Amino acid sequence: MLKSGILNPKINSLLSLVRHTNTLVIADRGFPFWKEVEIVDISLADDLPRVLDVLAAIRSNFSVARAFMAEEFNQVNSPETILQFKRALDSVALEFEPHIELKKQIPHAIGIIRTGDTIQYANLVLESG
Repeated sequence: MLKSGILNPKINSLLSLVRHTNTLVIADRGFPFWKEVEIVDISLADDLPRVLDVLAAIRSNFSVARAFMAEEFNQVNSPETILQFKRALDSVALEFEPHIELKKQIPHAIGIIRTGDTIQYANLVLESG
């Protein structure tokens, strides 16, 4: 029995499939569905859990080389929210691109972890290092 770390077996399974340069998506509650990409839906209620909660939980066991977010995230969220995401990513290179371009990466992802996050454009595409 697991006593610490990621306890969700589907998330553990998904993380074990990610290899060098593969991508994993941590998405907000409104993120579109892609039938060809495995989705682990852990949304419970508004903001439970949040994208940043999932990011914090996987960072100790998941090497992130780069992260991608929608440019629109910076346009609609407060400086405090933007800073929280930058701090959570720590030394990871964060790149912004139009939301429509970000969504083009999704079919190539190993999987999506869907949260209950209500922050607009809070979706992260994480490239493994």
